[in-house]
Amino acid sequence: MDTLFYLLAITQILLGAYLVWQGVQWLGFVRRRLHSDPGFYAPRVAVLCPCKGIEPGLERNLVSLTEFERQNYEIFFILASEKDSARSIIERVAKSSRVKTNVVIAGNPVNCGEKVNNLRVGVEQLPEEFEVLVFADSDGRPGKHWLHHLVAPLADSRVGATSTMRWLIPNSGSLPAVLLAAWNAPIVTMLGEKAKNFCWGGGTAIRRAVFEQSGVLDEWKNSVSDDYSLTRALERTGQPILFIPECLTLSYVETDFEGLLEFTNRQILITRIYSNKMWRVAALTHLLYCVTLVLGLYVILGTVLAQRPAFHFITLAFLLLLLSSIRGVLRLTGVTEALPAARTQIMGQAWIYVLLTTVMPFLYLANFVNSLVTRKIRWRGVTYELVSPQQTRIK
Repeated sequence: MDTLFYLLAITQILLGAYLVWQGVQWLGFVRRRLHSDPGFYAPRVAVLCPCKGIEPGLERNLVSLTEFERQNYEIFFILASEKDSARSIIERVAKSSRVKTNVVIAGNPVNCGEKVNNLRVGVEQLPEEFEVLVFADSDGRPGKHWLHHLVAPLADSRVGATSTMRWLIPNSGSLPAVLLAAWNAPIVTMLGEKAKNFCWGGGTAIRRAVFEQSGVLDEWKNSVSDDYSLTRALERTGQPILFIPECLTLSYVETDFEGLLEFTNRQILITRIYSNKMWRVAALTHLLYCVTLVLGLYVILGTVLAQRPAFHFITLAFLLLLLSSIRGVLRLTGVTEALPAARTQIMGQAWIYVLLTTVMPFLYLANFVNSLVTRKIRWRGVTYELVSPQQTRIK
């Protein structure tokens, strides 16, 4: 057991050191982006935001979409049903909005996710005047410069799409909300300057011509994942995706343990179905990390009980956790620089993103196991069976 722990620990430490180096490079990229000039590209933009039901902070989230610094855009709030409880809030937001705001009723989905169906109908009903499509989520709260910074890089015709990522802040100190914020944090550093980037449905901009040429509507027909399917369409046509860290989007979360598992299990199962290679690599990485820590604890306890020196084993386990914490610090530094208005609030919960993330692989591992035993997810009250990327069943 001792030898096995040595081998695993040294391997994990080397991998951890490499990931710290990648974290340093990621932070450098973020800082370069923050000091770059976004340019003056200002096409006619349609901001599409699917909504369903009442959620914490919904009205303030939707109001933020009406407050962007630029004027040349319209908002399209899309609902599956005209009786949706969110409609009254949307109409109140629309009434006080300084930009034109539209409400689209998409109807019930058939063999695809409700969000995907909302987006498909919304795009299909857009007037021809809109050159750029921007997708936003109702649980996000973007800043005033968000739209301009997300759209401006599309002036370069070589860019297929731009995208960003959410940063979760717990509304309360409840354990499930804290765990969800810690679970989500590492995803931010999966995107970068030279990374194989993917689209996030809560913050993606794409020229309408590229959207149509890439066949995204066809990719969405039987899909439950708007962002992974959009990514697949762009990859198929060789269109690069640019990560825009200055557009990181705050999302204030409240959840219970059922909601925590529903969200995290859903994300990992969707990844398994739509990006199996990424799923396999991530599953192996988290498995080895967890096995190393558990084996280390076993070896340390056994050594202590046998009254033998355990300092070298403790040091190896500590180094593994330390490197994970350093990655958390680098990530937190980049995020707070990208979100200066929320810096005080984020730093007040820094332990979540630095210390708690060191044990999040155990929750991830539970998610990976769940994705092996079921293909069903629950999303906004609807149960879906994910047969394949091109086949979804509504239960």
